[in-house]
Amino acid sequence: MKLQFALGLILLSFVFVHGQTAPTAAESVERIKLQLLELQGKEETLKARAAQLEEALKPENIERSLAGVGSTKPEELRETRRRQLTIERDGVLAQLRILETQRTRLEAALADAEGRAYHESARPTVTQALVAQSPASTRWLIFGGVGLGAFALVAGFVIYRRAIKLR
Repeated sequence: MKLQFALGLILLSFVFVHGQTAPTAAESVERIKLQLLELQGKEETLKARAAQLEEALKPENIERSLAGVGSTKPEELRETRRRQLTIERDGVLAQLRILETQRTRLEAALADAEGRAYHESARPTVTQALVAQSPASTRWLIFGGVGLGAFALVAGFVIYRRAIKLR
């Protein structure tokens, strides 16, 4: 049992597990740009709605909107309508302020991501780094890999022989 466990550990030492890689800075830049575009669309919609509400709040437009409504207290109806429009306008303006804050944060994140993308593009890749190494260090890497492989074969053989003797 211990032999099988040791053999399993040796074999597992050669397996490389790669998880999901973190997004590159260039991917982050693209994602942030998309978020900024979505945010600008929302901002434009809210700005248009705020302009509509400002127009609707004019006294003549409030009068016109209530022209077909009969009441013994038209002043109260106009005041109620004005309050409703004011509340809605204030809500839209609050949403615009929130979006402005989000836009500021996204623009800062975009600048940071663009800086990281620039630095990543200037950094050599792993293959470039291996090519740039001296021939002596490449030989050491090859000898080390061959030696490790030989050690694994010998260890596997020894474990196999012991397993046969125990039977």
